[in-house]
Amino acid sequence: MTEDKRAKILASAEEIMSEKRLADTTISEIAAKAGVADSVIYQYFKGKEDLLFSVPGERMKEVLFLLGEHLQGIRDAESRLSKMIWFHLRDIDTHPGYGRILLLDCRSSPDFYLTPAYQLVKEYSDVLYTILKKGVEDGSFRSDLNIKIARDIILGTLDSEIISSLALGEIAEGAPDHEDIMSLVHAMVTSTARPIYSKSDRILRAAEKVFAEKGFTKAKISEIAKIAGISEATVYEYFENKEDVFLSIPQKRFQENLDELSETFHIKHPVRKLKRFTKYYFFLLLTEEDFLKVFLLQLQLNTRFYTSKSFESFQRYFTVIEGIIEEGKSEGYFRADVNPRVFRNMFFGAFSHLALRWIMSEDGREPDKIREIQHATDLFCSAVMTFNGEED
Repeated sequence: MTEDKRAKILASAEEIMSEKRLADTTISEIAAKAGVADSVIYQYFKGKEDLLFSVPGERMKEVLFLLGEHLQGIRDAESRLSKMIWFHLRDIDTHPGYGRILLLDCRSSPDFYLTPAYQLVKEYSDVLYTILKKGVEDGSFRSDLNIKIARDIILGTLDSEIISSLALGEIAEGAPDHEDIMSLVHAMVTSTARPIYSKSDRILRAAEKVFAEKGFTKAKISEIAKIAGISEATVYEYFENKEDVFLSIPQKRFQENLDELSETFHIKHPVRKLKRFTKYYFFLLLTEEDFLKVFLLQLQLNTRFYTSKSFESFQRYFTVIEGIIEEGKSEGYFRADVNPRVFRNMFFGAFSHLALRWIMSEDGREPDKIREIQHATDLFCSAVMTFNGEED
């Protein structure tokens, strides 16, 4: 009987809080909806905020159970990944109130990240992490995939789909976007859609790793060849000896930097535009940490933001990123099946998840933001590029 009362209170709270802001909700109306006295609610919950946080906590237990059932019997990593993304979209479509409460109310509060409910959210994200990890281990996904970043990008995409549906009203449901999302995710996590580099570039990139780790004296051409995925003899087709490889590294890097410098104010190549915009946007906001905290936790997850003049200004970023994708498609550098709106959701959702993880510092260690931004940039490009999308 006790559990029945608690369940009724949570169901009533979910129904009411999904339609009204926490500040406008009263314990009395939740109690009336549940058919209990106000005092009964305080027997189970400390107050409105505790009740708010408990709603997704209770629902997440059910979600984890159902997700486990949906994944049961599916062996290959890509099918499991596709099923989890579909399940997530369909679950939010079926329970939009829950989605609104979790994303737009709970996750906008720093206190939520200290609750048992958030631990269940992390457990859910761990399922995705495990799927990606298994895909890397069995060769289904690219071997250099940073699993944590890929997870953040996917979860961020799904969050942005919720915002598109519940806050912006761009789409009625998220599930119809499943195919477009998987098109991007598949290309992002598999090796077949990675940028194609010339053999000399691959040798120099591999050499950087070997020289950085072992130094010039201990580095071996055989090790460089192995990382580059070519034979040792092939290295000598492009370079005379180890010293030639070593001295060619800065020449290549400096030339790349000078090429980028010449395009600083007029970039023509869509792939470079996408890379430049990614780094520009990420570094722009990361230099203002106080604003970033306000934006991520209080503005972006607030429905009122999406009807404000500030959002009109923010939408200019939407126009830029979607314009880059359209240009890349028209010039043949990006795949014709890329949905610009869905990619835009991936881009901004990924930034939110990555930046939030950096701010919260899950394990207490300072993340290597520069390296993570670079990897995220590469994954974005892999998600949209044709096989010959990159210039040698």
